[in-house]
Amino acid sequence: MTDGHRRRPHYSGKYPRHFQEKYKELDPERYSDTVAHVIAKGSTPAGMHIPIMVNEILEVLDIKPGERGFDATLGYGGHTEKMLEKLCGEGHIYGCDVDPIESAKTLERIRSHGYDAKIFSLRNMNFADIDKVVTEVGKFDFILADLGVSSMQIDDPSRGFSYKSDGPLDLRLDPSHGISASERLGQMSVDEIEGMLIDNADETEARKIAREIVRSVKMGKLNTTYDLRGCVERVFAKKKIPSAEMKDAIKKSCTRTFQAVRIDVNNEYEVLETFMEKLPEALKPAGRAAILTFHSGEDRIVKQAFRSFYRAGVYSRVAKEVIRPSATECHMNPRAHSTKLRWAVKA
Repeated sequence: MTDGHRRRPHYSGKYPRHFQEKYKELDPERYSDTVAHVIAKGSTPAGMHIPIMVNEILEVLDIKPGERGFDATLGYGGHTEKMLEKLCGEGHIYGCDVDPIESAKTLERIRSHGYDAKIFSLRNMNFADIDKVVTEVGKFDFILADLGVSSMQIDDPSRGFSYKSDGPLDLRLDPSHGISASERLGQMSVDEIEGMLIDNADETEARKIAREIVRSVKMGKLNTTYDLRGCVERVFAKKKIPSAEMKDAIKKSCTRTFQAVRIDVNNEYEVLETFMEKLPEALKPAGRAAILTFHSGEDRIVKQAFRSFYRAGVYSRVAKEVIRPSATECHMNPRAHSTKLRWAVKA
């Protein structure tokens, strides 16, 4: 991630040829009927990120014309555009994203929809540096952070976020900073990788997968997403699991393994902790914050920070229970299944 965010000490435990040619959905305005068909089937169109829990977020943030807001994780810009609509041409939203590749595309898309620099600005930075934006423009009436990885990143094999397509084992949100996942795993011991898989994803086969990863590193065969997937597959090949269950078991373990590595490579927990510490000072009195999380580690950090500041009197109200997406939304967008929404209001 950005410079200055130190890694926490942990992990101590015992198609057509090119992605851009494959999917018509990558040109949604030209192939709107194809996009609609893909969504109706309960799938996410390739290269598109469907914003999750939009109505619930808008209700929590209660945006009014003339207010100033901050979208900490711009992504595809779906949430941002819905929030911009609520401003009715008055006020301003500052969007933030550490990914220079996708944020440039999103900015162009938002501008093409009629939102100029008077009402929307983009900051290519890590949202843990929200205090720098506050110093520049002042505090905010509302803040949103959607902690999920954008579908555009997952669907692009060149980014290395998914075990489903072969590509370089990178997993960096900002490819211009830090080291790739293959380099990071090459620096780690079996114990460290095991701890990472447990801490970041509750992986049940952590020890065995860690051994396979280190073995692959020593053989010089951990450079692609398929190489990492192969480590998981070899672990399960040695287990006595009915063939009908094997595919699902490998899928779930691969998902957890890639999640754990991505969190580590991007220092995601450390960044989130820093953001949650700075969040209260970024809000005006009565300012509202909404955070979308996608796994237990993230949700735990958000919940604990909100409760701690609430007990200290910094927040006047916080969500007592998480808000979950509806069954209908989960059907229309499978990537919404694990989503949790928490909110807080500044005293």
